[in-house]
Amino acid sequence: MADLSDIVSKMRKMADAQADRAEAMAADGDLISQDKKYRSAEDNARFREIRGVLARNKITRGISPEKLRIILEELGPTYIKLGQIMSMHSDILPKRYCDELAKLNFDVPPMPFSEVIEIIEESYGCSYLDVFEHIEENALGAASIAQVHRATLKKDAGEGKSRDVIIKVQRRGVFEVMSRDISLLHRLVKLMPPVGDLKNIVDLDMVLDEMWTVAREEMDFFKEACNIAEFKKNNKDIRYVGCPDLYMEYTTDKVLVMEYIGGCAIDDVEYLVANGYDLEEIGKKFVNSFIKQVMDDGFFHADPHPGNVRIMDGKIIWLDMGMMGRLSDRDRRLMVRGVRSIAMHDIQATVNAVIDLGDVSGKPDRDKLYGEIKTFLDQYGSVAFGSLDISAALQSLMDIMKENGIALPHGMTMLCRGLAHVQGVLATISPDINMMQIATTKIMSDFMENLDLTEEMSKYGRAIYRAADRGIEIPVLLSQVMKEYLAGQSKVNININPSKEFDELIYSSIRNMVIGLGVAALLIASSVMCTTSMEPRVFGIPVLGAVGFSFAMVVSGFLILRNIGLKILARRRRRRR
Repeated sequence: MADLSDIVSKMRKMADAQADRAEAMAADGDLISQDKKYRSAEDNARFREIRGVLARNKITRGISPEKLRIILEELGPTYIKLGQIMSMHSDILPKRYCDELAKLNFDVPPMPFSEVIEIIEESYGCSYLDVFEHIEENALGAASIAQVHRATLKKDAGEGKSRDVIIKVQRRGVFEVMSRDISLLHRLVKLMPPVGDLKNIVDLDMVLDEMWTVAREEMDFFKEACNIAEFKKNNKDIRYVGCPDLYMEYTTDKVLVMEYIGGCAIDDVEYLVANGYDLEEIGKKFVNSFIKQVMDDGFFHADPHPGNVRIMDGKIIWLDMGMMGRLSDRDRRLMVRGVRSIAMHDIQATVNAVIDLGDVSGKPDRDKLYGEIKTFLDQYGSVAFGSLDISAALQSLMDIMKENGIALPHGMTMLCRGLAHVQGVLATISPDINMMQIATTKIMSDFMENLDLTEEMSKYGRAIYRAADRGIEIPVLLSQVMKEYLAGQSKVNININPSKEFDELIYSSIRNMVIGLGVAALLIASSVMCTTSMEPRVFGIPVLGAVGFSFAMVVSGFLILRNIGLKILARRRRRRR
């Protein structure tokens, strides 16, 4: 078993190799930007293959959710993995796209066993038989980034029993393949016409960068090793929570070795009941463990689906720490403030919490946000905690933030995903458990524990003093207002904040009116010219008059066709929605 100091030491030893690899493929962690003349033949071949898939699926006619899923499946395992990551980000992509990408077939053909052995031996610099007594040839699971085999470590001199382990082996060249493919996708995105709702809704370059960041984290086995050690440290005093022991001495940037975990998946109701487990107790401890990770540690499992949580020897064992979420102290405080404001049905406090928590692009329209938050609270604020659909409520809140140009921090989007998984597990093993009530109780108990009465009394005392001090001036101000009103000197300032759609409507109306006046003036001037004896003439009409008439007709025709086209496009967009 390894601790953080062991991992840090191991990482330092591998730092040079990792730096060379990162420098070769990226600058400061970003994708390579290669000039066209340096592209290899392999890059050009892959570029043509991707372009062919996009052309075959008629990408120029727009991207629907189903079309995007089919394209990713045809492009192969790398893109299927990107689709899996994209399906987790309903804060970036519309929900209908996330739901469709969740249907992707994630079954990837495993690497040949001979290749697995080669990667292990290249990483260790020796025969695998020097480390393992046996490695099972059939993989326990295969994904686009890595695959997992069960194995047995060689016995130490002082040990009398073998140690069953799991070996996670990274696919050969997966980092290079994914970085090349995403770099090519960035170029292809620029070639896409502005047709189809996906490109109009979201910045595809931003989506690709986000997906690549998450994929790189999953490919970093040292990061996963650090995550395991940190999780184990945070939960060392929780008797019913565990995670696999990490064998850091056998872990490299391509191979991760950890304890084998038996037992059953947390949602295997039949096994749990047959072995005497209390499903309600498991459900409560599962929720308490997740809430503790979020509220106390600020470091939580971001993908707690049933395949990543097992029950063994009376413990809840958390697996696969490649995707973990983090919340800063500030984020946690704002989240608590938001939950309390929602519970109290305080619209303005909820608006303030949303703006403070998110990354706002530009100046937010507070009136619009206030109205949408009010609608949200009217819909969900009065719902009993026990019957609240957390997934739907979070999705609704994220849609409101997305429409108002407010982006959630990365940790918060992962938390939303994690909460949806936790709710799904509870619905299977113990649907009567009130997760929101447990979370609210935890928040309120923490609030009462950390409550400093002296500080609170001082804060409220200062607020009362300020209110009283200003309240004294109210009669004087009212008297002044009445005097100005009676003397006819009162003024009212009205600040109008039109919506973006209204601005566009006014702008287009004025533009069309100005163009129309210009065309009318041109027609009148041309008509006057036609009554004169100006030379030269065409078909008995002065040339200037004919040119004026022709130009006016062309402009008029263009405006008519443009307005018809805009109406057709708007009708198609409404149908898609």
